[in-house]
Amino acid sequence: MATNHKKDITIALAWCLAWGEQKQPQFEISVLQEMRQALHSDRQVPEAVRSIVEQVQQLQNISEHYFPETLQQFQNEYSEIWNQQTKIGLVNGGATKIKQYVFESSKIQDIRGASALLDYVNLIELKEFFRKNRIIDISQWLQKNFPDLQEALISELIVYSTGGNILAFCPAAYINDLANAIEKRYTHVTLTANSCAVGDTFRLAEIRFGLLQEKIEDTNWLDWYRQNHQNPIVQACIGKSKDGSPDLEAFRNYQSFNAITTKLAVLFNQRRSGNEFSDRPSRAYPPIFETHPYLIRDEPDRRSSTIQVDLPNKPHFSEAVARKRATSERVKKDAPIPNWYRESSLNQTWQPPEVEGWISRFNEFLEENPTQKQQYYQSISPEAVDIAQSLKHISNMSKGFVAHIYADGNNMGGYIQKIRTPERYKEFSQDISLATEYAVYQALSEHLHPHTLKNINDPESRLQDGALIHPFEIITIGGDDILLIVPANKALEIAKTICEQFEQILLKQTDLKVEISGDYRVPPSSKPVNLSKFHRYLPTATAPSQCQISVSAGLLIASDDTPIYYAKKLTDDLLKSAKKRGKSLKDDGYIGGTIDFLSMKAVTMISSNIEKFRKQGLTKGNLRFYAAPYTLHELGGLIAVVKALKKAKFPKSQLYQIRTLLENGKHTAILNYRYFRVRLKTGQPELQQEFEEAWCKAKTNEGYIAPWMYDDGAREYKHEPFYETIWRDIVDIYDFIEDPEEPTDRAFEELLAQEVKS
Repeated sequence: MATNHKKDITIALAWCLAWGEQKQPQFEISVLQEMRQALHSDRQVPEAVRSIVEQVQQLQNISEHYFPETLQQFQNEYSEIWNQQTKIGLVNGGATKIKQYVFESSKIQDIRGASALLDYVNLIELKEFFRKNRIIDISQWLQKNFPDLQEALISELIVYSTGGNILAFCPAAYINDLANAIEKRYTHVTLTANSCAVGDTFRLAEIRFGLLQEKIEDTNWLDWYRQNHQNPIVQACIGKSKDGSPDLEAFRNYQSFNAITTKLAVLFNQRRSGNEFSDRPSRAYPPIFETHPYLIRDEPDRRSSTIQVDLPNKPHFSEAVARKRATSERVKKDAPIPNWYRESSLNQTWQPPEVEGWISRFNEFLEENPTQKQQYYQSISPEAVDIAQSLKHISNMSKGFVAHIYADGNNMGGYIQKIRTPERYKEFSQDISLATEYAVYQALSEHLHPHTLKNINDPESRLQDGALIHPFEIITIGGDDILLIVPANKALEIAKTICEQFEQILLKQTDLKVEISGDYRVPPSSKPVNLSKFHRYLPTATAPSQCQISVSAGLLIASDDTPIYYAKKLTDDLLKSAKKRGKSLKDDGYIGGTIDFLSMKAVTMISSNIEKFRKQGLTKGNLRFYAAPYTLHELGGLIAVVKALKKAKFPKSQLYQIRTLLENGKHTAILNYRYFRVRLKTGQPELQQEFEEAWCKAKTNEGYIAPWMYDDGAREYKHEPFYETIWRDIVDIYDFIEDPEEPTDRAFEELLAQEVKS
């Protein structure tokens, strides 16, 4: 059922105004609750608060496109809103330095537990601050630490609570209490995770028209902007128009609810950096755990050990690590508190919650979408499938290799700057969260299936040969952020599908049961888009993206014993590289996703970042021996080339030989490629069609320069032309793309299931 965001925001604003600016409400709580229920059911509100509700409703009924030419016009048309001086509180908070906390340990169980704890605080516990039927433990904790806060909060006050952050209204007197409660709760549950929360108060008119001066008439408005639009400071805040004229639309977007959230974002960054606030200490509840050089430390080797656990290898845990591991074991549905934690003294101070893990949410998605369930499980019972306990289990499906995928939304900040109302913020947050999560589930169900472990030799695992597992690990899906670990042989297809499905879901062009409220379609334009400017692969074989928001991804293929923190660093670099290419293509009209990848099978170690590695090791003069990053359409073409090579039975030795000869110069590589291609006994037409004609057409004639592609350098190297090739990328991923003519792992699993039944 669709959520009425406008009604929720109306109730939130009316609640804050009716409460007033003091700790004690200016009306009886029963009157406020009656007002809330009346607004929910569209009944008449109590007489005492009717004028307040009418002011809020008047504000909410102002068209999103309304913007007065002068403040005098606003005062004349909406005098009651103008004169309303009661302040409304708004708080923004959440976890910070998340990766430092999640990837502190190299064990996948600890990473899973850390991610689950952060999700539990953000998605469950912080929301429980605002709910009437609160979890008993949280209610008691609030009563003990912030005794008056519970009564002042209701669920409608939450604007959003996703992606590790929460934005919520509250009565003006409680902004510091709520901000402190958010920070303290993260520390109380995780012990070592960093968090930050800030708040401020605003008048009713500012909720719609942005930050105003104490005397509203002194606020700089359109006439001031027209006179000062070329000032560098004004342009930095509001934006710079392309033709040098005042950008009135940008000013309207800036002078809205967006200005309030921007102010809170600035305060958030200041507090996170340790700056002092006059009414709050710089760090209200800092996570501090002292250690000692002569004490036994925990597995991450950071804190003093608190307990030695009866698990394989008898590991030592600090309390922070113990909480992560215990929560990880509870992620499985209906799993009890592990015995080693229940029997320890740690159980007396804190108990791991029953957390709904990502596998449970994935199964809920499959239940709602039977086609995807059938595609993923086939004839296998969901109850028979277990959660992977290590990266070796995931890599068992791909010859010892896994892929780390880090995806993130593009143009999020630019889109948010155009949101003018809190209900649109709420709608946008919910839509992005749903699209991100469902895109991941769609990709996993389409390209993976339960895997039977084979040749497993892991003494720390209770799962051995023959066990069925989910061959992936969802580390986190938060807002527009995605962190996954999947088998290497399915990684490129999964990353591509995630980016594509994200857009399709937002455009409501999917059969999935997901409800998107907003309209994210690109407005029609009379300016034609030249696809050849950003697609190097068959530009006429695709269409321009129609979604205003897209996702880019970085993907690292590495062996299962690669340290996770190191893999995460490289994946960060790859994502930055993908986003950088997306920005460079934006001027040509490309607004879709981009993907960059690296195979650590070919590269043993990188001491610098990806960009320096490629410039120093994979560039020679005007030759670039790689072509990454890729647009989504190009990545599909790259996969098609690999499949064509496999179908043509192209000798692997010659694949490597052509890659080696690339460094001997452009002409030498062309001659050697042509020689090897004409000697193929089968598959020549496919290779010529999928590689030469699709990728390597000459720019100035009808010939082909395979294995090279020519770029005029309009976006790079200061317009110096260069040659690049996808051949090295082909070699890197060759072993991780399935041969279309060979039996797939899925076929093997189905055959095994049939044998078991018979």
